[in-house]
Amino acid sequence: MRAIAALLLSLALLVGCSSSKTDESWVEDEITFEADGLTIHGTYRHQRDATPGPAALLISESGQTDRNGDNAVVGPVGNMRQLAEHLSGLGVATLRYDKIGTGRTGLGPYAQKPAEVGSAVYTAGARAALRFLADQPATDKAHMSAYGLGEGATHAMALAVDTASDAPKLHSLGLLQPLPGRYLDLITGRVKADVAAAVKQGSKTAQQADEVVAAWTAAVAQVRADGTLPPGQLPDGLGAILNPGNVKIVRETDAVDPLGEAAKIPAGTPVLLTCSDSDAQARCEGLKPLTAALAHTELTLVELKGVNHVLRDDPTDNLADYAKPAPLSGQLTTALDAFVRE
Repeated sequence: MRAIAALLLSLALLVGCSSSKTDESWVEDEITFEADGLTIHGTYRHQRDATPGPAALLISESGQTDRNGDNAVVGPVGNMRQLAEHLSGLGVATLRYDKIGTGRTGLGPYAQKPAEVGSAVYTAGARAALRFLADQPATDKAHMSAYGLGEGATHAMALAVDTASDAPKLHSLGLLQPLPGRYLDLITGRVKADVAAAVKQGSKTAQQADEVVAAWTAAVAQVRADGTLPPGQLPDGLGAILNPGNVKIVRETDAVDPLGEAAKIPAGTPVLLTCSDSDAQARCEGLKPLTAALAHTELTLVELKGVNHVLRDDPTDNLADYAKPAPLSGQLTTALDAFVRE
């Protein structure tokens, strides 16, 4: 494993947008492709009249996050667009897309049955996107990669281990601030930490905290057992995380074990893995099991300092600041430069 100690550099040297923004040889085509009856819209960024070269699929974070990284809750983040632009400066064509329920893609055939949208629908979209990218004349099929942020990294790993006869093979993989374990296990850890903090602050009694944890863990057990929820509302606003409207996708997402997927990635695959001491969702300490599961790959581990979950320099990782205009962290772009060029 090659470990990179990410260093802070001056902002003048580390702008998040590459020179490709003013390079008129790069164009962005609005494209569509089909995934099990769903028409997915995306942006194919490539060099005009280019010979076949490296190409990367970019997979956005979970929730209402579109092709550009813009989120319905926090606003126009734009980090995935910036990632595409930076990769252009490295000579890499990219495809980014609006997954189901976002952007121009919308819900399509699921408009009248949104509760039926599960994790498998997202994975099917990623697989169709990779096949579209592989079919482009400017794509060198021997140098294809996938970069996923957060939960998008789970879908990127699914592409790397896809054994279908027509599945394009990935040369390399970028796992940016990925989920370090099963989804509901991660949420359970947060619930326990939150109620423990509430007890310490005096806003909850120990008995109240135990009741919240008991209700949550019972719900998790039932979802895993049969895909249903206990009657009644979960306490402490936890119904916003797990409810009848999202139980299908939560159960399917939870069924995927990132450690198991990582172990199946072909040996020797170049993998870029990032974590941050300021990202509550992907702290480096919590990613140690995933790092171990990737030991058989050609792993580059990048431990970012003061970088938030949307890949920008912000040690507070404040959700309210995600949409503030800012470049990608120079620590990340420096790591990307080295990873792509190697």
